[in-house]
Amino acid sequence: MSGDDESESVERDDATPEGDATPEGDDPASPTRRKPVVVVVEPETPGNVGTIARAMKNFGLSDLKLVDPPALREDGEAYGFAGHAREDVLPNAEEVTFDEVVANYHTVGTTAITGEDDRSHERFPFKTPAELRESLKAVDAPTAIVFGREGRGLNNEELSRLDEVCSIPADDDYPVLNLGQAATVLLYELRELTVDETQLPDTEVTRAPEGDVERFHGFFRDFLEATGQRDHQVEKNALLMRRLLGRAHPTEREVHSLLGTFRKANAKLEHAEHLAAKYDEPVYPRER
Repeated sequence: MSGDDESESVERDDATPEGDATPEGDDPASPTRRKPVVVVVEPETPGNVGTIARAMKNFGLSDLKLVDPPALREDGEAYGFAGHAREDVLPNAEEVTFDEVVANYHTVGTTAITGEDDRSHERFPFKTPAELRESLKAVDAPTAIVFGREGRGLNNEELSRLDEVCSIPADDDYPVLNLGQAATVLLYELRELTVDETQLPDTEVTRAPEGDVERFHGFFRDFLEATGQRDHQVEKNALLMRRLLGRAHPTEREVHSLLGTFRKANAKLEHAEHLAAKYDEPVYPRER
C-alpha cells in the first residue's frame, strides 16, 4: 500500500487525480468517463477492507484510498477476503488524509442514520444509491464515495465537510449494514457508471412478426370454438389471450411453438368431430 512517500500523495487544489480520464461522449459507462474512487475512513477490520476491494473489482472500480487504515498483510484477512482484487485493487490502495480527499474530489458521504428533516444539516437531505446514480450521471467530475468506520461510521463534523450524503434504505428496526455489505450494495447500484459490459447475455427481446401473432390468434379462436364454448365465451377468451400476448411480447420462436401446438390440437379436434359424425357418436358437447 502506497502513501508513505509524500511525492505519491494526492495533489491539492486543481490537480486531476491520477487515473482520471477526460470524458469523451455521453455514455455513462464509457471507459473515458472518470470513475469514482472509494475512500474508507479509519477502517478497523482488515477483512472489511478486503471485502470492499472485492466489491470494487466486481463493479469496475480500481482506485481505493484509505484514511488511517490497519496493517494489510499479504498473508492476512484483507487479502484473504479480496478475491482477485488482491492482484491490483488492494496492493495499489493509497493511504491519504481526510483533508486531501475533501480538497480534491466531489465527495459523497455514506451513512445509515439520516436526518428526518432539514433541521439536521449534516445528514439531510440524503440520496438513496439509485438516486445518487442518476445524479452522478449528469456530472463528470473527480468523485469520491466515502465510507466511515465499522462501529461509528462518519461523524457529523466529517459529513458536514462532504458535498452529498447517501444512505441505503433498510428496515427501520435495524438500518445499520456491515461496512463491506454497504459498499457492495452501493457500488452495485452505481454499476451503470462504472461497468461497460457484464457477464449477463443480451436481454433485448425481438417481438415475433405480427403476421405470425395473428395466425396464432386465428388458431386459438378455432380451438375455442372446437371445444364447444358459447359465442360470448369465445369472444371473451380470445380477447384475454390477445391482451396476454400483447403484454408478453413473445419471440418468433415462442409463437412458432404455440402455432405448432394449436395446429395439432385443432387437427385432433377436427378428426374427433369427423369420427363422431361417421359413427353417429356425440361430438364434444357444446355449452348452451
